[in-house]
Amino acid sequence: MADVILNGIKKSFGANLIVKGVDLHVKQGEFLVMVGPSGCGKTTLLRLIAGLEQVDAGEVRIGETRVNDVPPRDRDVAMVFQSYALYPHMTVRENLAFGLSLRKLPSAEIASRVEEVAGMLELSHLLERKPKALSGGQRQRVAMGRAIVRRPKVFLFDEPLSNLDTALRVQMRGELARLHRRLGATMIYVTHDQVEAMTLATRVAVFNGGVLQQVGPPLELYHRPANRFVAGFLGSPSMNFLEARRDGANLVGKGFTLLCPPDLSPETSRVLVGLRPQDLRVAPLGPLSGTVDAVERLGFDGYAFVTTEAGPVAARFDKGTQVSVGDRVTLSPVADALHLFTEDGARALRHPTEQASLEVAS
Repeated sequence: MADVILNGIKKSFGANLIVKGVDLHVKQGEFLVMVGPSGCGKTTLLRLIAGLEQVDAGEVRIGETRVNDVPPRDRDVAMVFQSYALYPHMTVRENLAFGLSLRKLPSAEIASRVEEVAGMLELSHLLERKPKALSGGQRQRVAMGRAIVRRPKVFLFDEPLSNLDTALRVQMRGELARLHRRLGATMIYVTHDQVEAMTLATRVAVFNGGVLQQVGPPLELYHRPANRFVAGFLGSPSMNFLEARRDGANLVGKGFTLLCPPDLSPETSRVLVGLRPQDLRVAPLGPLSGTVDAVERLGFDGYAFVTTEAGPVAARFDKGTQVSVGDRVTLSPVADALHLFTEDGARALRHPTEQASLEVAS
């Protein structure tokens, strides 16, 4: 196990600056998940850590060692890719043992490590099969096993579950979480799947346009996003944003009025009001109203997508509420669930533990 420290990392491809001065400290034994839209630089950062790409500026450290000029094979990291990348002509046993054989470990140690990892990943009964005789989930377990058997300082995962169907993804997420608890290893994981990020990570790092936007525990980012981008990226459906202006003790938008929170800076005259769909409910009374354009039913509850005077929003309804396309509905926010952002997207509520009151102004 080892810390991974990135200081001022920059990387360009041609004229395109992909990673723009990233500073990030991944602590020993941590499971850090990097998320962001396609092209934000997260996979490039992973490849820079692995040594598959060379940094243009900055420093990469693994443990106490600066590894900028260290070749990939000597960095003591193991990478699991989106594709399984198994050798088709080799058995599972041979695939697991291949990297150890290249390092010329004793045969007895290789056999012992392979048996240990096969048991850990429930592959013992598949050791003599070749990849073509395995399911997608089994192949991905072999790919992970090939990394684990090396006992590296750092594990790097590049969207390893994206090729699996929904049921297998759920199963493999559980296996990865158990694996991290068992190994206590440093793991850095790239994904576009928010569920993976929120369920696997000890910390989440959100990137956009090659810039680290915020890093912290999953629920901290969810409940106290640093800016509009993080707020809108985390959560499904995405957070609703409504424009409002300060009018004395109130926040006034098109068709709604809310009490202004006491911790909003007096200099702030215009804000974006952020409300997660889970915190905006279809109810008999509320400050917002509009027409239902679409309904997404999830069985136990659902989401109504509503056009209001302030703009389109998504709102939750419970299974006992009847909602149909074309209905006129009112929407009520859940108390203490409001987020406020300045016009340039920065968080407007400065006290990190306080949320604005959602009491409707009279």
